Formats: sequence, C-alpha cells, structure tokens
Amino acid sequence: MTDSDALPPGTDPDKASVARMYDALLGGEHNFAIDREAVAAVTAIDPQVRALARANRAFLGRAVRFLADSGVRQFIDLGSGIPTQGNVHEVAQAANPQARVVYVDRDPVAVAHSTTLLADNPRADIVDADIRRPDDVLSSPQLRKLIDFDEPVAVLMVAILHFVAPEENPAGIVAAFRDALPEGSWLALSHATNQDRPDTAAAVTQLYRSRATSPVTVRSHDEILRLFDGFDLAEPGMVHLPLWRPDAGEDIPENPSEYWVYAGVGRKSG
Repeated sequence: MTDSDALPPGTDPDKASVARMYDALLGGEHNFAIDREAVAAVTAIDPQVRALARANRAFLGRAVRFLADSGVRQFIDLGSGIPTQGNVHEVAQAANPQARVVYVDRDPVAVAHSTTLLADNPRADIVDADIRRPDDVLSSPQLRKLIDFDEPVAVLMVAILHFVAPEENPAGIVAAFRDALPEGSWLALSHATNQDRPDTAAAVTQLYRSRATSPVTVRSHDEILRLFDGFDLAEPGMVHLPLWRPDAGEDIPENPSEYWVYAGVGRKSG
C-alpha cells in the first residue's frame, strides 16, 4: 500500500495507526510511511520488537489450534487488525471447516482489507466496532448471524487490551464479554507488561502516546492476571509469549522475559 492510495473514510493520515504498525512489524504491505517511521522509532528503543510481534502472532496461532482441538468452533477476534499470514479463520477452519469466526476492529484499513478477504467466506465476517463498547459488538448483525451463544465461544483479546486506558475499564470490558459467554467458553489474551523491562516499556509507551492513534498502557503481572477473573487458566498458566505451549522443536529463548508480553488461555469457570 502506498500513501497515494485512496484512504478508507475515517483514516487519520497524520497519525501512525497501531493496526498498520503491527502490519509493518510483521512484514506486511498495508501500511504507510508514517507507520514505518513509527516502527523504526520503536525498533530503536527495542531492536527485537519485530521478533516480539512475530512471537505474539505465533501465540495466536497456537492458541486457536489449542481451542479448536478442545472442541471450540466459534471465535470472536477482538482488535483483529489487518489480515496477514495465519489469520484466525484460516487456522480454525483448517482444523474444522465448519468453524465460524467474527473479527472486530475499528481501524478503517483493517476493516476494508478484512471485508475484501472474507467476501467469499460464509463462515467469517468483520464487525466495524470499538471493543470498548461490548454491547455494540455483541448486538451486531454479523456476530448474531454467525455466533451461537448456546455453544462454547472463544474470545480472543490478543495484544489489544494494552490499548485500553485505565479509565476505560479493561477489566469491565473483559467481564462484559465473559458474562455473555455460555459455559465452556474460553478467553485467549496477551498483554504488554512493565514487569520485566520497565524502562523499555516506559519508552515505548511514550512513543505510542505521542505518535500513534492509540496510547499504550502496560500493566504488571498481577494486573494482567486479574483480567482472567472468572476463567480457569489452562496449563502452563499465564506466561511469557514463547513459553505458552511452544510447538515441538520450537526454539525457546534463553531469557523469555525479554519478550515483555504475557499470554494465557482460560476456560470460563462456574
């Protein structure tokens, strides 16, 4: 994508988009110079930030495969971003062709590309909505058409809640989706932390606050763990990204805390 391409309505050309920045970190093409400049600035703070983005994407794939193997056939991917390799519907439908997936994002570029990608897939759709308003997501026609709340549902909040400020009540957002889920449903979540590399986290936070469409709020281990209230964590619990059920033969970094994001998957309890 070039800056001369027609911009979807609602795009702010003067701010780096967190969705487009993530696309750039993953080596995608749906981003602009302003996004790549912001990524270069983040990389100057933490040279392994691209590896961190890839590790987060790999966790998403492993989590979806685990959930599919656990019998889940319905997925809601909140803050899904711009389509790239290993999209949720690709992973889930490879495991079960009947799997249904609803993506949710408010970034105009992410919504536009998702709409195009999913046009011929009757079991996947995109909702243009803000996860900060769970009722809007849960009542959307696209979600109501594809998701049956009489059967288990997996809600994916992968690298999205650190874009929710404290005053926007991230725990309340999680609780709203949790309370809508039937018994046997799941939550998969990853979240940046200030627990291990506070100076790096603080510098990245400041950069996103000044240059991107959404600020970042990093949180402690205990703050992130509380987001799983009402869910029983599957083994190995909430751990650094590379440690969550790595694939056979996958290299584990010598110091996993260098990947300053926690990840976990939990099943709705009670």
